[in-house]
Amino acid sequence: MKFQAVFIDRDGTIGGNGHFIHPRDFTPYPFSVEAIHELKAMGMKVFGFTNQHRISRDEAKADDFMQEFSGYGLDGAYICPHEPEHLCKCHKPAPGMLLQAAREHDLDLTKCIVIGDVGSTDMLAAAAVGATKILVKTGWGEGSLGQFRASWAHTEPDYVANNLLDAVHWIKGRFGI
Repeated sequence: MKFQAVFIDRDGTIGGNGHFIHPRDFTPYPFSVEAIHELKAMGMKVFGFTNQHRISRDEAKADDFMQEFSGYGLDGAYICPHEPEHLCKCHKPAPGMLLQAAREHDLDLTKCIVIGDVGSTDMLAAAAVGATKILVKTGWGEGSLGQFRASWAHTEPDYVANNLLDAVHWIKGRFGI
């Protein structure tokens, strides 16, 4: 299968601990930029996608996140700025950000991959559009597989990776890219 794009969650997947960290203070894991570059070298578009309700509280600006993602070499980013209780169509687990990207970039989401650390948001958003699902154990990943597994019990990841770089190596090996 030829994949068109990879969507990568920010907090707990690219870096951080799963909690909000302002872009000026956020540090990617040492292997994350390398992983992103490897995906780009495979000819895939790479997008960030993240829930950032602190934007609606004026604790950060969407532009702060866009500049951060641009600095990693991503092709773009999709950011939900809404509080979870607003019930918008973009806040993961809703697939709105993925659907928007599909419209804007002419993507078949069944030929895309979602990498994230939270089963109840990242994996459910991916499942809603038929994307390949990779859960990383960094950030909230271990908890997603353990104490929070019931909140997304009806969905199975296609692969559980130790981290983002491991996920990229699985993609390369599994799909011969």
